[in-house]
Amino acid sequence: QVQLVESGGGLVQAGGSLRLSCAASGRTFSSYAMGWFRQAAGKEREFVAGISWSGDSPYYADSVLGRFTISRDDAKNTLYLQMNSLKTEDTAVYYCKNNFGTWGKGTLVTVSS
Repeated sequence: QVQLVESGGGLVQAGGSLRLSCAASGRTFSSYAMGWFRQAAGKEREFVAGISWSGDSPYYADSVLGRFTISRDDAKNTLYLQMNSLKTEDTAVYYCKNNFGTWGKGTLVTVSS
């Protein structure tokens, strides 16, 4: 069974950067489309960014377009989310998910003003 484990969250000041990682178990990572989602306190989980199995044509929520970059390294079975120009409203628990509905447990990102 595939497992996803996020890491890289933490506390950062507004305007700063973080890179999140999502490590996947199993040997079929390269065949999955992957995505990042986030959930702020008291709000519903929302889509952040997605990437196809081939890595082509990543797509983003309007709120992060131009600031976040999703990428994947199939040799390392790892998905990344580079987050730049962070805003306080980016504070949330960030989750990765594959197209078969497997979720990680999340990593907390806190952006201070």
